[in-house]
Order: sequence, then structure tokens, then C-alpha cells
Amino acid sequence: MADFEIKDLRASVEGREILKGVSLAISRGEVHAVMGPNGSGKSTLSHTLMGHPGYTVDGGSVIFKGQNVLELEPDERARLGMFLAFQYPVVVPGISMANFLRTAMNSKRGYDGKDKSKQVTPKEFRGLLKGELEVLHMDDSFLPRYINDGFSGGEKKRAEILQMAMLKPEIAILDETDSGLDIDSIKFVAEAVNRMRGPELGILIITHYTRILEFIKPDFVHVLVDGKFVLSGGPEVAERLEKTGYAEWGKEETAQPEEVA
Repeated sequence: MADFEIKDLRASVEGREILKGVSLAISRGEVHAVMGPNGSGKSTLSHTLMGHPGYTVDGGSVIFKGQNVLELEPDERARLGMFLAFQYPVVVPGISMANFLRTAMNSKRGYDGKDKSKQVTPKEFRGLLKGELEVLHMDDSFLPRYINDGFSGGEKKRAEILQMAMLKPEIAILDETDSGLDIDSIKFVAEAVNRMRGPELGILIITHYTRILEFIKPDFVHVLVDGKFVLSGGPEVAERLEKTGYAEWGKEETAQPEEVA
């Protein structure tokens, strides 16, 4: 039995059905990639899994640690061990990266302000941060800045992966983390993700193009078209899409890298 099971998931936005029965099983230690053309339901899948209020679940279940996470609030899903790296990270003025990261880590550990044994100490926090910042080619100047405020596109995406590294989830969903990144930023992000890769972490990479999969090698690739999986297989599926795009499913888009400004 897989650690994370999506069963016949159906979801809609403003009454329009987007996901039309998605099933996927992910175990820790595995990297799955979901690819598909624009409008296929990729971001709907990521947002539905993490409980975005703008998406309505019409059926199905998502079982993780014996619970149907669709019945949980987003913060409960996060404390359970799920993580989402956003395609479009938002700016949060007034809250520094350092305070946010330490508060999130304390929350995940169950620290309620009373039991000091669960608290992340400043010394431990600094020690954990140091190595992760180096891998992502970030420096300490990021920490006092407000979350994503004034960050470039590449800095925002690296900040998302920094959160993932510090929170150490068991299931991580990367929603088009590569979109808009130059090749150096993709390499930095991939290096950090590969460093975290291991038996305690299952990864779901949602992407439009094959570029990031050159650096983060998936174990399984699934093609999502019109809200359903139309093909699943190994890394050879990504290689096939690199050559043919989505034309065989009536989509004209090719899986070539986008231009980066």
C-alpha cells in the first residue's frame, strides 16, 4: 500500500469540472512527475490536494497516514507532513522570512509556547539554515526581508524550496517550480531537491515542460489531459513528450522550454 493515495479525485472551480477522476499512488522514496498542456488541471490538482478554498471537491479521497486529508484544513495537512511549493508565491508584508520559517517549524513540531522541549532553539535554527542557504545560493540577507517582498522570480522559487528543506515534509508537491526560471536557478532548485530526496520523502513534481526533469530524475511520469491521466510510465514518457509534445491527445503544444526573460 502506498503512503499517499489519491483515489478517483474529482474537483471543480466555480461549477466547472476540472479534475475528472484522478487516481495516483505515491510512496516515500519515489519521485512522480505530472505533465500536461495548459488547462489540463495540473494546478487544480496541487491546490485541491492542499485544500485551497477556491476549489470544490466533487468526489474521491486522498489517504495519507490513515486519514482522508480532504476532510482536513490546509494547516492540518501541513502538520501531517504535506507541503506545497507554489507556482506563484505570494508576497506577505510585515513577516520576515526568518520569523516565518521558525514559527512554521515550531508549529509542525507541536510547540504551543509551553513545552520548551518541542521548540526550535535559535542555535538549532541557524545551524539548519546554514547548509540549506548554501545549496540554494542564498545568503543571510534574505532572512530579515518580508516574505517574497522585492524578491525576483528565481528568489521566490528558491525561498519555496528553502521552506521545504526546513520543514522536512513527507509528501512534497512542487507546482511548476521551474516556470519562469533561468537555467542556473533551475539547477540550484534541483540540487536542493535532490539533496532532500530519500526514503522519507515522496515528491510530486507538476510541470509543463521536461526541462526540470533533466535535473530531477523522476521514477514515474504521468500525463494529465482534460482532467484525466491518459498515460503513465517511467522516465521514457518524459522523453517521448520532449519529442512529440501533446499532439497525440489533440493538443498542439510541444514540451519545449519556454523563453525566460
